[in-house]
Amino acid sequence: MSKYIGEATAYDKKLMLERKEPLSWLKSISAFANTSGGVLLYGVDNDGNLVGLENAERDAEDISEMVKCLMDPVPEFNLSLHEEDGRKFVMVSVKAGTETPYYVFIKGHRDAYIRIGNESVKANSIDLKRLVLKGEKRSWDSLPSSHKRANFAFETLRAEYFARTKLEFVESDFDSFGLVEGGGLLTNAGALLADKSPIRHSRVFCTRWNGLTKSNGVMEALDDDEFSGGLLNLLDAAKGFVKVNAKTKWRKMEDGSGRVEYPEYPSAAVEEAIVNGLIHRDYLEIGSEVHIDMFDDRLEVYSPGGMVSGELIQSLDTRAVASKRRNPVIADLFQRLSLMERRGSGFGKILDAYQFESEKRGRSIVPQFRSSSSEFHVILPNLNYEAPELQSLNGSNANGVGGNAEVSNNAISTTLTEGRNAKIIIRAIKVNGHVTIVELCRKTRLSTSGVYKIIAALKKASMIRRIGPTKGGYWEVVE
Repeated sequence: MSKYIGEATAYDKKLMLERKEPLSWLKSISAFANTSGGVLLYGVDNDGNLVGLENAERDAEDISEMVKCLMDPVPEFNLSLHEEDGRKFVMVSVKAGTETPYYVFIKGHRDAYIRIGNESVKANSIDLKRLVLKGEKRSWDSLPSSHKRANFAFETLRAEYFARTKLEFVESDFDSFGLVEGGGLLTNAGALLADKSPIRHSRVFCTRWNGLTKSNGVMEALDDDEFSGGLLNLLDAAKGFVKVNAKTKWRKMEDGSGRVEYPEYPSAAVEEAIVNGLIHRDYLEIGSEVHIDMFDDRLEVYSPGGMVSGELIQSLDTRAVASKRRNPVIADLFQRLSLMERRGSGFGKILDAYQFESEKRGRSIVPQFRSSSSEFHVILPNLNYEAPELQSLNGSNANGVGGNAEVSNNAISTTLTEGRNAKIIIRAIKVNGHVTIVELCRKTRLSTSGVYKIIAALKKASMIRRIGPTKGGYWEVVE
């Protein structure tokens, strides 16, 4: 049984079968079926200790009966008995469902659940819309809109398509690529690609902030702009804003034959991050837009909607994340335009761009990815940034390229997110020394392993300490 705990990517542990409170475990089965599947282990406590069940055979029968009686539709699951060190366990393997949403019916209530990180939470109204579309094998971008094809121009799409494929974008392509439905109505994808998109929340807000935060005192924003319209227009406008507000340093080559450029951000990484924000965002989130925030030390791209699978990107191997498309019609067209990766996740493209620039500078600078149930963030470190306190130590100019500054930048770029989350954890402990790991995960939106990592670092730095035993003790901030 212990090997399954290590192998399962999504699992919950239950010490025993709670017959009087079936929702305590049925919500996990609903969440697994509604998202990417998972495993429910009975006879294992919260710390992963193998305790075993008194009557595993009876528990297995009751689990099967209660799932069939209290859930609709009934998800596909497999029950198996396991024995280890003389103890018996029950394992419930739940497959990702195709008839979503999977509801739990208890005490007159009907609720569906989804998986967010390592928690099963009740689906809200927007989550239910997504699950209904998934069950109908439809995506939001493939649905017909209320806008007629005849009322909109697509000159940007035609020009971009010809420039990149050397082919004319003819009228029949609108139907072939899923941009129109019968009756001459645009699909939501078609409406998003019109020159003047009628979808109001198809917008990008761009800001170049003065300093490292959004509230840095006098002159908080050095530049800002708001763009609306079709996706191709938004991509071009957003890239233009970044280009205007980012600087490139250079050095003459030793032989005098030319110069080597040192951009603040790799252009390929910037384009991929913006494309990711526009294409994979959740357009069911009304009233929310893509945001590009540029600070002295980093560029952040925020888009509405977390991972399609419900997982947290920060708890995964970024290079191994499979590509799951929330808006497949739009994604397919962008792939035809060579603006997206066909072979899988575009995160690798961002990582490769930073690896190339890191090798050129002789130090490792790594972009970061962070998600929650409703947000996705791509954080691109400024390759040329050096903190003021390090500039005086190294004797280099602000944003200098070279010298000892190149060594120090690595520590800055790799702790941007961790530093912010460390402050959140410290504040939470000051308010409540008995705060739990689960509560800290919610506050930071990190996985349990991510929270434990930061806690270990804070303890090592003597910034916090544990008073009393693991169970029953409390945390204290060292002033």
